[in-house]
Amino acid sequence: MRKPFMPSLYRALLCCSFAIVVSASLLHAEENVAVEFLHSGKILPKNLPFSEAVRVGDIVYLSGQIGVIPGTIKIIAGGMHAEAKQTLENIQTILHTQGLSMSNIVKCTVMLADMSEWAAFNEVYASFFEQPYPARSAFGTSGLALGARVEVECIAVVQE
Repeated sequence: MRKPFMPSLYRALLCCSFAIVVSASLLHAEENVAVEFLHSGKILPKNLPFSEAVRVGDIVYLSGQIGVIPGTIKIIAGGMHAEAKQTLENIQTILHTQGLSMSNIVKCTVMLADMSEWAAFNEVYASFFEQPYPARSAFGTSGLALGARVEVECIAVVQE
């Protein structure tokens, strides 16, 4: 005669109960994390419909930056090298307003209007970082805001 699978059912119910308790704890912990919407106004005007960065706990998510001349919505002249340099300087400025530096960046996403300019961008990018380098991904687009050649968004971690 076959015995009922009570031990297996009991284990499954116990595991489900544990998962519910852990999930509830995580949800409660997330409710207590402060979210700060940051905008220094040092790069772009504050009236644009996005935050310069958002801080959630120890993580800072920077909005995509392009090579605008600070205080304007005009792209710097001079091609990819000039745009890439200005873009990364804008990122650096935003980080500095939060007491951070490029070494706090853990991830960058690079968007290029023309992937053939990857090497030129990469040359400038490498001058802003030291090893160990942040994780990075890149892709080509069919267009960027204000006719920019490059846009970079980053994630930084606050190390206290």
